[in-house]
Amino acid sequence: MERNEKEAFIASVRSSLEDSSIVVLTRQSGLTVSEVQGLRSKVREAGASYKVGKNTLTRIALTGTANEALGDHLKGPTALAFSSDPVAAAKATVEFAKDNDKLEVVCGVLNGQFLDAAAVTALAKLPSLDELRGKIIGVLQAPATKVAGVLQAPAGQLARVFSAYAEK
Repeated sequence: MERNEKEAFIASVRSSLEDSSIVVLTRQSGLTVSEVQGLRSKVREAGASYKVGKNTLTRIALTGTANEALGDHLKGPTALAFSSDPVAAAKATVEFAKDNDKLEVVCGVLNGQFLDAAAVTALAKLPSLDELRGKIIGVLQAPATKVAGVLQAPAGQLARVFSAYAEK
C-alpha cells in the first residue's frame, strides 16, 4: 500500500467516524470472501458501513476522536462497522455473529461512550430509530382516533333514531 493510499484510507475512516453515532469493532478470523460479502451486504441493508483495514492505520484514524478507546482493542484481524443510527451497525453485526462463529463483536463506542461486547449485544436488541418513531406516532394517534369515535357515536345514534322514526 502506497503512502497516498494509506492517507486516503485514514481520511475515509475519519470521515466515517465523524458522521456516525456508533462504531462497532469486530474480530473476524477465517471468514471466506463470500461470508465477508454477505456481512457487508447485511450491514449495508441496515444503513451502516463496514471497513476492514490495517490496525496501525485504523489506530491512526482513531487518534484524536471520541472513538479513540477502540484503539486498545485492535489486535488480530479486525474491522469497524459505522452507523448514524445508534442501533443499525450493532444489530447487523450481532445478528451476523449469531449465525457465524468466525465473527466476534469485540466492543463499540456510542456517542463517545465505550461499550463492551455485552453492551453492544444489548443495544442490538433495541428497536431501530424508525421503529421507535412509528411506535410514538401510533401512541400519539390512538387517543385522537378514540376521541373522534366517541364524538361521532352520539350523532350516529341520533341519525339512527330519526331514520327509525321516519320509517314508522
